[in-house]
Amino acid sequence: MSACPPGAKPRELVVLSGKGGTGKTSVVAALASLADHTVLADCDVDAPDLHLVLAPVRLKKEPFFSGYQARIDADRCSQCGDCRLLCRFEAVLLGPANGKDRDGALIHSIDPLACEGCGLCELACPDAAIETFEPQRGELFLSDTRHGPLVHARLFAGGENSGKLVSLVRERARELAEQASTPLVLVDGPPGIGCPVIASVTGADLVLLVTEPSVSGLHDLQRVVELAKGFGRPLAVCINRWDINPGMAAEIEKRCVEWDAPVVARLDYDLAVARAQTDGKSIIEYGGSPVARQIAQMWDSIQAMLMEARV
Repeated sequence: MSACPPGAKPRELVVLSGKGGTGKTSVVAALASLADHTVLADCDVDAPDLHLVLAPVRLKKEPFFSGYQARIDADRCSQCGDCRLLCRFEAVLLGPANGKDRDGALIHSIDPLACEGCGLCELACPDAAIETFEPQRGELFLSDTRHGPLVHARLFAGGENSGKLVSLVRERARELAEQASTPLVLVDGPPGIGCPVIASVTGADLVLLVTEPSVSGLHDLQRVVELAKGFGRPLAVCINRWDINPGMAAEIEKRCVEWDAPVVARLDYDLAVARAQTDGKSIIEYGGSPVARQIAQMWDSIQAMLMEARV
């Protein structure tokens, strides 16, 4: 794709799958190898893995703060117990002042996994010993790869608001693309149909759905098709490893006609894809596989659809 005119909005291709294990990230890495100019975004913030193939060099890291959580200043707390009595989430704990001394004075503390950040304890505390704050929930990264800049993130275990972090990743990627007049933002979205997927699909120029020929693959494909259509996004479908179950692949193609979601590729099952990943390469870079040719043909179709599917 040619460079964007100054001030023009880059096109955004989001690659999704209704379930994990369909080969979505492998397809994204291959498309990144084929695109002349692109900014990459890994929006699977709960379990990112695009970096495993692209070997990024980290340039920048910033903390991600989200939600609210309470904390108690033990020096100001008079141990009245109002917070513990009022907390419906049972997030206020009572324990010894010194964890090693069971006979020590009892103090109140907050369980960060149970606290919902509602702020009731802060309002009720007569000693003004409680405050709510925004805790760090993860990290956002800007990295450089052999195929262009990559914006990715990591949500901490138990962290909240993964959808908000996904939106931040996409926002940073679009900013980079606009600054460099890059024509395309290529997004590796999360699996499923939850909040992170919704945050990934809104406003996309084209959604490419990667599925597999199985009963669960068809079921989850239907769910993500319905989600994307609910946001009015143009769709395309890639059936990965179609030849392990040609009958189910044919059924998926039939259903895609009903959904107005054109099938742009049927990719063969080929162990070369796994060998390429072991070498830290996309199947395009690895070469010598019919899958590489099939993805190259799919890329031609996707580019044509992107030119037509402007938001």
